[in-house]
Amino acid sequence: MQKRLYLSETDRKLSGVCGGIGEYFNLDSTLIRLAWVFLSLFTAGFPGLIAYIIAALIIPKRQENV
Repeated sequence: MQKRLYLSETDRKLSGVCGGIGEYFNLDSTLIRLAWVFLSLFTAGFPGLIAYIIAALIIPKRQENV
């Protein structure tokens, strides 16, 4: 089975991007969120915000097979 990146449905603050990345890499989502904030601050904030919005739009939601 291939490992896929999805938006998190259980660990979400805004859209589930950081939670999904944390689940994919088996890391604590708080570490992902802190890294995202620090990277955004060091790049004047705007590129980090744009990257988050793009990731929220591109990363799919997990579909349950019914």
